[in-house]
Amino acid sequence: MNPATAGRGLHVDRVFKHYGAEGQRVYAVDGITLRVEPGEMVALYGPSGSGKSTLLLLAAALLSADAGRVTFDGVDLAGLSERAAAAFQRRDVGFIYQAFHLLPGVSAIDNAAIKLLADRVPLREARRMAAPWLDRVGLEDRHQHIPERLSGGERQRVAIARALINEPRLLLADEPTGSLDSRRGAEILRLLSQTCHQRGAACLLVTHDPQTASIADRVLVLRDGKLRTGHRREVLDGELA
Repeated sequence: MNPATAGRGLHVDRVFKHYGAEGQRVYAVDGITLRVEPGEMVALYGPSGSGKSTLLLLAAALLSADAGRVTFDGVDLAGLSERAAAAFQRRDVGFIYQAFHLLPGVSAIDNAAIKLLADRVPLREARRMAAPWLDRVGLEDRHQHIPERLSGGERQRVAIARALINEPRLLLADEPTGSLDSRRGAEILRLLSQTCHQRGAACLLVTHDPQTASIADRVLVLRDGKLRTGHRREVLDGELA
């Protein structure tokens, strides 16, 4: 751990999260401890159903742990009021959802600007701030298109622009290139890497794709709710599949 960033970034300490009743309990997160420092990209690599998305929801204060502690920059997320949690999600978190969660019938530029609008940024200013992010993800000519007129890959890129517009200190990405072709996927991964390394965001990236995991500084393999450390070379060679 870098002494200069001690206590900062994302800390997950002995966290448990289960689903189901007693006797049929499934631990999506089973005693996980991890750290993601500012400026560090960590990949959670593993199959579907291994608990990766649950861990992202815990890190975003969108879900509460059954036991253990999740903190960001020393703040215990479980202790946030509903209002404070919403402010944390608007101002500090960039969450790239696997399912996009775009507002139907709303233009790409307004979907990208939604966090700013929720934070009472005037519409014209929010659109001005959103436009370059849409351009950076290759949607220069799609600003006024509603989601229903966009392809799956284009919708994913709108969601990525929305996640990055607030220049987040915590970037959480759930299969961020799942709907993109290899060229666009590589471009988006470079953009996420720049956000992490140049802007000092702590980045936790979830993927079942070894090529995507390979861009991370560290790879953590998640299986049945438990973590083990991996290496990019092992992931690429399929040794951790």
